[in-house]
Amino acid sequence: MEVAGVGLHTGNQVAVRLTPAPAFTGFVFRRTDLGDFDVPAAPHAVARVSYATTLMRQGVMVSTVEHLLAALVGSGVDNCIIEIDGMEVPILDGSAEGWVDLIESAGVRELEAARQFLRIRRPVDVVESHRSIRIVPADEYRISCHIDFDHPVVGSQRRSISITNGEFGPELAAARTFGFAHEVEALRQAGLIQGGSTENAIVLTPHGGMLNEVPLRWPDEFVRHKMIDIVGDLALFGMPILGHVIADRAGHALHTQLVAKVVRDESAWEIVSQPVTEAAALLS
Repeated sequence: MEVAGVGLHTGNQVAVRLTPAPAFTGFVFRRTDLGDFDVPAAPHAVARVSYATTLMRQGVMVSTVEHLLAALVGSGVDNCIIEIDGMEVPILDGSAEGWVDLIESAGVRELEAARQFLRIRRPVDVVESHRSIRIVPADEYRISCHIDFDHPVVGSQRRSISITNGEFGPELAAARTFGFAHEVEALRQAGLIQGGSTENAIVLTPHGGMLNEVPLRWPDEFVRHKMIDIVGDLALFGMPILGHVIADRAGHALHTQLVAKVVRDESAWEIVSQPVTEAAALLS
């Protein structure tokens, strides 16, 4: 089973197919338009983090990967080959819900291998001016997030959710990406959001409203979407996490910096195993 759609930033039509992968593969993007060239979802592959997370290997890029990676993690998938025939993952409706639906309809296979977790042993943080992100030891994977935007529809929002107990699908997946109408023209002139519209993003007006005719899915949809981004960016660890992530006005840059900082400090983490891993999306 595959899905096709437009890339948010490139505006190009792209098709994606999720296929099973052996245990301990993690997530790998396979550029079928470039001779099945593989780009791993890994910390060393992060190339750009401006308005989306872009991965690169030997000059070959895959961008806007965070929503799909978040859906895989939130659906309990640890290993997957993501076949893609272009450089940008389709934005769909701006949320992770379409990817979750695809994974659920395909089903998940359990592999006969120990499921490995990255367990955080001590706190690690990244601070930049008034923004920060921190991960601390915990017996589950939990995200706590605070955002604060000078707009009456958004304002200050906080939420804390356990990813371990299956809350991702019902509590986060449908939250859409968002942006501000006054930034649209500058972003388009910079070559970004070429495929953006009110069909795949919430667009906030300078006068305190939205351009979208469809109402918000939750009053705090904005912080929920930021939590999708966190889950997707931290999927770069390559295995499920046992730790509590605490984010305060963070973004893709801080998320990926945290991953890199944790990986570099071997005293901050350890790998632990459980008997069976739910391993890969099965597509009919």
